[in-house]
Amino acid sequence: MITFVISVILLLLGYWLYSKLIERIIGVDPKRVTPAVAHPDGIDYVPMKPWRIFLIQFLNIAGVGPIIGAVMGAQFGTASFLWIVFGCILAGAVHDFIAGFISLRQDGASLPEIHGKYLGNGMKQFMRGFTVVLMILVGAVFVNTPATLLTQDIFVPEGLRHLDSSVIQYFWVVIIFLYYLLATLLPIDKIIGKIYPIFGIMLLAMAVALVVAFIAYGVPLREVWDGLENSHPQAQTNPIFPMMFISIACGAISGFHATQSPLMARCMINEKQARPIFYGAMIAEGVVALIWAAAAAYFFHDHPELCLGKSGAAMVGVIAKQWFPGIIAFITILGVVSAAVTTGDTALRSARLIVADFMHVDQKPVPKRLMVAIPIFVLSAALLVFSLANPAGFDYIWRYFSWANQVLAMFTLWAVTVFLSKLHPTKGWYWITLVPALFMSMVTISFLFVAYKEGLGSVLPHPVGYAIAAVLTAALGVFFFLRRNRK
Repeated sequence: MITFVISVILLLLGYWLYSKLIERIIGVDPKRVTPAVAHPDGIDYVPMKPWRIFLIQFLNIAGVGPIIGAVMGAQFGTASFLWIVFGCILAGAVHDFIAGFISLRQDGASLPEIHGKYLGNGMKQFMRGFTVVLMILVGAVFVNTPATLLTQDIFVPEGLRHLDSSVIQYFWVVIIFLYYLLATLLPIDKIIGKIYPIFGIMLLAMAVALVVAFIAYGVPLREVWDGLENSHPQAQTNPIFPMMFISIACGAISGFHATQSPLMARCMINEKQARPIFYGAMIAEGVVALIWAAAAAYFFHDHPELCLGKSGAAMVGVIAKQWFPGIIAFITILGVVSAAVTTGDTALRSARLIVADFMHVDQKPVPKRLMVAIPIFVLSAALLVFSLANPAGFDYIWRYFSWANQVLAMFTLWAVTVFLSKLHPTKGWYWITLVPALFMSMVTISFLFVAYKEGLGSVLPHPVGYAIAAVLTAALGVFFFLRRNRK
């Protein structure tokens, strides 16, 4: 419990101290007119209250990421606590804050446009396609997760439990997809602005309930000094580096977050809101991830018999049912379902905005919104059908979603590093994002050469794979400095 308490304190100190430094470096100006004030359109550029934007941003970037990802990452042991804390403070929250601030300064620009401004036109074209594909993957992943959770007995009436679980799952898939279409097309303040703050509060309440359970049951949470060895059941093929850093994305750093920030940048009425909304929401997510990681680590270590063959979503059910009475367990799992659903719909909304931005399609008329949204939904549905029709389909999509998510974080870190280098050409403030950019480059590149079955890891010895990744990462660093010196 000591490690857990210190970790929470460090996260809060990160917000209190480090975020203020970032705010001064980027030059937040409370007198500058924001996009929502300059040209509100009633659809996407809609001024909203700061507390509401914070809760929407928190729910958008969190969803089930800090739950499922943290639960899966906890299999690696207490090293996961360190990654959540320091990854969140030094990388993830900085990534979210600066990327969101750039969007705020550039008329609510979507992420690929930001990449293009700082990494070049070729990168902009590539990231347009890459980011939309990632959003479609997110849409598919976050339909599957809630639909799977809703097949559990506590959600199925007694008279329908004779039905095959796949029938119930397909029913919920259709319902969730219809909701996604509605939430994607309607003005942001009609559904997202009204009910997301409620779901955000639920997500925080679930985390508080777990902390109460820690205390009530006297749960012996693992400490860092118990050892940082890899406790993953398939440790041989799942080395901590890079697999843990891929598994725990949303609780530490996630490229997906930077795709959501423009949604809120188009609703803010003062630049001073950027620090609590972008950096603060990420710290809140880090706390949630830490709580779920601690709970999962306890079960993986002390009750492995309950965890055999369980997916991340299934482990949520195990934790809820073991620690909470029926009604609270029901609410907890329902909260996870709502978190997943709200991540999927904002992902597809982001995809619509990204496509509309680079195709220059006015999104005020409903037919034009449909023209952009329908193909995105068709592709997401096709991926979902694949994942449901193949036993390992969901795991396959999840793994590549996780990797693509961290690749996006890597590119965004490089973009914000160039931004800082241009903003302060004679100072070294760019190092605050350059170090995370290099680290995430090493993570994502080594995944291709080390991870078993995902790339060349099945044929290359690990030392060789790490060496290749290190050389390529160093080359990126050298390229950055060469281009910087040439301005």
